[in-house]
Amino acid sequence: MSDPRLTAHLSSWLGRWPGTGPGLTVVGSRRRREPAWDGTVHAVVGVSTPEAGVLSVPPHAVAAVAALVDDGADLTQIPATAGLAGRWFTGVFRWTTSPAALPDAGEWIAADAPSVPLWLRPFAGEVLVAVDPPSGVHLAGVGIKRHDAYGHELAVVTAEAARGRGLARRLVAQAARRVLDEGAVPTYLHAPGNLASASVATAAGFADRGWSVLGIEPG
Repeated sequence: MSDPRLTAHLSSWLGRWPGTGPGLTVVGSRRRREPAWDGTVHAVVGVSTPEAGVLSVPPHAVAAVAALVDDGADLTQIPATAGLAGRWFTGVFRWTTSPAALPDAGEWIAADAPSVPLWLRPFAGEVLVAVDPPSGVHLAGVGIKRHDAYGHELAVVTAEAARGRGLARRLVAQAARRVLDEGAVPTYLHAPGNLASASVATAAGFADRGWSVLGIEPG
């Protein structure tokens, strides 16, 4: 059974959870017209499980997308069907309430601190970074996408020279513990073919439950 925080997150993020099942339930949500954590509008977002799922679209597109889904058509047709720009994508959706008991690997600092790498600066609040003590060079970091009060998605990047040390999994587990302490549930998304990211997620305590994230990448 899903954690109540996850249910609250998906209800807020998508507009409804769970769906009526089986298959995808198409719902209209005003959030598909509003900027997300990074200021980008994500016009279609969905989460599916092996049993069912919810696909959240702009209210005006519900009828057209629902008809396509009900007909069993290829979901890659949704952008054209809904008249929305962008490319269809499907990824792996993971979440945890029991991060791996790995030792901490970084420290939390303000995302706008001068020393923070450029890729971490778009994240609000604090980011988690691992620094090489002698040189002060940033080796890896985690940013948090705060989709709502209940669900926070983790994003991790490791410098090429620092890979293979287990830093990413330790940072992700550390960040997940903080998210849980703050009362939200940590989520982790990655492309199906990204084996390195999948390995990090599994090692950090984010099991692959066969859940997927669906949507349109803004074009």
